Amino acid sequence: MDQIDREILSLLQDDGRMSTTDLAARVGLSLSTCHRRLRALESSGAIAHYRAVVAPDAVGLTFEALVFVTMRRTDVEAVAGFEAAVAAVPNIVDAQRLFGEPDYLLRVLTRDLAAYQELFDTALGSLPGVQRLTSTLVMKRLGPDRAVPIP
Repeated sequence: MDQIDREILSLLQDDGRMSTTDLAARVGLSLSTCHRRLRALESSGAIAHYRAVVAPDAVGLTFEALVFVTMRRTDVEAVAGFEAAVAAVPNIVDAQRLFGEPDYLLRVLTRDLAAYQELFDTALGSLPGVQRLTSTLVMKRLGPDRAVPIP
């Protein structure tokens, strides 16, 4: 990956809907060369996917909680079962496996506290292999999701 590829990645992080024509002009390449580089970045996995970033409050999801999960066991079967169950809960919008304690961090969005309590009592409380769940509420997000720094 050279400097031009890095510039392409940086520009697309800022505007994923940028046309290939505009992208080529911004990085100083011909349209066909830029298109080839873009396809190569997609094929290599450097560009994982494209999507719109939806503002949660615009769709009524105004309540956000971070849930710390401590597992009873962390063997392969327990971890696989837990991770499959997490993937099946749409309100869990981000999940990270951590070193040390706790074992996982989940980001959960719901419409309000009552909806979170219902989700906690049903889906979160019944996740397989869980020893303890600890929630903290998000008071304020400090800006949009940040782009990956491109060295």
